[in-house]
Amino acid sequence: MTTRNTIILAAGKGTRMKSKLYKVLHQVCGRTMVDCVLTQVEKIHMDNIVTVVGFGAEDVKTQLGDRSQYALQEKQLGTGDAVKKTADILEDVDGSTMVVSGDTPLFTAETFDHLFTQHEESGAVATVLTSKAPNPFGYGRVVRDDKGNVNKIVEQKDASVAEQNIDEINTGVYVFDNHELFEALKKVKNDNAQGEYYLPDVIGIFKEEGKNIGAYQMKDFDESMGVNDRIALSKANQVMQQRINEYHMSNGVTMPNPNDTYIDFGVEIGQDTIVEPGVHISGHTKIGNDCKIGANSEIRDCIIHDNVTVTSSLLEESEMMEGSNIGPYSHLRPEAKIGENVHLGNFVEVKKAQIDEGTKVGHLTYVGNAHLGKNINVGCGVIFANYDGKNKHNTEVGDNSFIGSNANLIAPLHIDDHTFIAAGSTITDDVKQYDMAIARQRQTNKPGYFKKLPYAD
Repeated sequence: MTTRNTIILAAGKGTRMKSKLYKVLHQVCGRTMVDCVLTQVEKIHMDNIVTVVGFGAEDVKTQLGDRSQYALQEKQLGTGDAVKKTADILEDVDGSTMVVSGDTPLFTAETFDHLFTQHEESGAVATVLTSKAPNPFGYGRVVRDDKGNVNKIVEQKDASVAEQNIDEINTGVYVFDNHELFEALKKVKNDNAQGEYYLPDVIGIFKEEGKNIGAYQMKDFDESMGVNDRIALSKANQVMQQRINEYHMSNGVTMPNPNDTYIDFGVEIGQDTIVEPGVHISGHTKIGNDCKIGANSEIRDCIIHDNVTVTSSLLEESEMMEGSNIGPYSHLRPEAKIGENVHLGNFVEVKKAQIDEGTKVGHLTYVGNAHLGKNINVGCGVIFANYDGKNKHNTEVGDNSFIGSNANLIAPLHIDDHTFIAAGSTITDDVKQYDMAIARQRQTNKPGYFKKLPYAD
């Protein structure tokens, strides 16, 4: 049975990143680089996917889970040695095997599929993925014969003047006849300055044996970008962000300035939603239709239903139901659930609380560990005091109640439907239906007191 297989090389530490984090675990638009590669590979039919791990092996395995098989390269002895480490899994398999690096996050499933197809239809023993480079300096050049077959791949330092003028470059991705690959790897030597075994030497071995080497030239040079340092990482993020934003815009999302709008992989956004500049949307966020996400808002792992307005606010692991709005400068902390047509004004913070339909929390209020019913008015400066220094406690407020400005609600507390909390009160006891609770000292005026002050005229 003919199979398709992929080897992802992810064993290197990546010292040029100057980071405690292993290179392939650095993120591009919210997804690790090795996950970006694996995700695209998964989109086309693969019988076997093997990731070669080394530095940070357990971290890479944790990131990818059971989506891949693994081979361990304990010592970093080159790409050829890394591929040999997969022999126990792949050596006896019939079919084609692609080798791709885990630090090339911009390749697409379409390119991989075309590469496999070209290889399988050409009958070549190996097919090199190539591209036209705007500036080929530093890349290995692909030298073809008059029939279009690959004659050789020559590195910049070894290229003649004529070869240096070639703008078709080697991207470092190959598809091989699987049996031929592992046979050739046995012949690769490490007689070089680094004492390593290089995968591209396989191409030279095939040519010496008179075997046909093919090439597939992809359309988009940007896909070939490898990430070896933070500068390249930033460029990869820019390219990926442009793809993501164009995808959303092509599906009916308005972005007045997509160059200043940041959206992660996997975010879902409905039609006729407007995403203004400076917005960051990340994680497993879903946004419905006809929403407005105002400038400089940040939304992480949230569910936003239709017709929601978010104005310059921070939302984390929360849900806003249809027709609700928030901001400016407000904060939904994890486990906030905001009901339909709820209004949260400026400088409102909600944490682990549910606020039901039609309730209004205008401004300068903290709602923590609470359940607010329907059609409640919460005045300015209200504090749901949920923490006693050791434990968190809950507050329940019934429908159609009124919470006056500057009230302190000391949990645990239950306030029934249709109740009235007087402004400036500190409420420590439950309030029954139709009652007004007032907890403040009576005002006392001191006649003539101003004249006793040292600064009085």
